[in-house]
Amino acid sequence: MVGSILGAFGVALGAFGAHALKQKLAPEDLAVYHTGVQYHFYHVMAIFIAAFLYGKFHRKAILWTGRFFITGIVLFSGSLYAMTYLKAFNGPAAPWLGPVTPLGGIFFIAGWLMLGWVVSRGKVQG
Repeated sequence: MVGSILGAFGVALGAFGAHALKQKLAPEDLAVYHTGVQYHFYHVMAIFIAAFLYGKFHRKAILWTGRFFITGIVLFSGSLYAMTYLKAFNGPAAPWLGPVTPLGGIFFIAGWLMLGWVVSRGKVQG
C-alpha cells in the first residue's frame, strides 16, 4: 500500500516538475529535482521487491528494508524537492536541507544492504 501511494506521489511530483517548475528553474536546478524523482521511483520499485520477498522469506529484516527505503525517499528525494521548491518560489534559504540529502542516501544504502543480507541468509517459505 505504501509503495502504491509513494508511486502515485512520484508521478504527480514528476509531472509537476516537468510542467510547473520548468519555467521557474535553471536547467541545473531542474536536474536536481529530476534526480529526486528518479531516486524516488527506483526506491518505490525496491519497496515492491521487498514486499514480494517478505511473502517468500517472512523475516522482520525485510520489513526494515522497506522502512529504510521509505525513509530514504522522504529524506533524499524530499530534501531535493524542498530545495528546488524554495528556489523556484523564492522561499527562505534552508541551508540545513543540504545535509539531509546524503542522510537519505545512507538509508537507501542500508536498505539495499539489508535486502542482500536477508536474501543471502534466508530460506524461502514454501
